[in-house]
Order: sequence, then structure tokens, then C-alpha cells
Amino acid sequence: MSKQKGFTLIELIIVIVILGILAVTAAPRFIDLQADARAKTLEGVKAALQGASQLVYAKAAIAAQQTSATATTTLSSGVTLATVYGYPSATAITGAADAEAEVAKFLDLSTDDFDITDPTTPATSFIITFTGKLVGDACYVAYTTAASASAPPLIDTVSTGC
Repeated sequence: MSKQKGFTLIELIIVIVILGILAVTAAPRFIDLQADARAKTLEGVKAALQGASQLVYAKAAIAAQQTSATATTTLSSGVTLATVYGYPSATAITGAADAEAEVAKFLDLSTDDFDITDPTTPATSFIITFTGKLVGDACYVAYTTAASASAPPLIDTVSTGC
């Protein structure tokens, strides 16, 4: 009688199934796709905020208000927005009772998915986070009002904690 060497087909299939189960359970721990998706979403919010700020600045420049430290601009939606050197003022955005809804509408964001807060007093900046996330979680977009007529507002993304 000759001795059989190697695996049978059944043994091979069982090993492949076990390896597949292990791969499916271990892969999400090594490939964190949700963090990447959140970080890219924040980049999209940042781009929307930059575009919206530029549109407000263009309206302010047409009205010759781009050098004024305090002015207002009326948007096409009828909302009057306070501006600083032609760009949206963080105080105006966070100061109104329905400010979060206005910013969400302005940036085409869902208030179910994002929160808008003002971390400074007086409000010279505001932060957009995912609902349920805190600033300390390091997953947000920060908008800081323009400091001078020659400097646009600072719009930063922090995604290390997403």
C-alpha cells in the first residue's frame, strides 16, 4: 500500500473557508475605511465653505464693501449676512438663533449629520463637526474670520481623530 501525501479536497476547502472567515473579521481592523470617508467628507465641507466664502466676497466686492471691517451682504436667498473684509463673519454665523440651519442651507449640509459651534468668545471662529463628535475628537473643519482686508479667512481641516 502506498501512503497518501497532501491534502484532500475537503481539507483544502475547509482551510480556505476558515481563512476567509478570519480575513473578513480581521480586515476592518486593519483597513479603516470609515475614518478615510469622514476625512474626505470634511475636505468636501472645507471646499464648500471656501466656495461659499468666495461668493460672499464677490457680492461684497460688487458693493465695494471688501475693505470694511463691518458690513452686511444680502444673499440671493434673502438672508442678510454680516461680513468682515468682505468674507462671512463667524459672529454672524454663530450668533443667530437659526444660524446652524442657515449655514447648513448655505453649504448644502444636513443638520442631522453636522453640528456648528463657536469655540471662542467673542466668536471669531466656528467649527463644523460630525453630529456626536467633539472638538477634542480632532475631526472637524474650523473657520476663522478674516483678520485684515488682505488676508482671507482661515479654513482648516483637522482629521487626525476621524
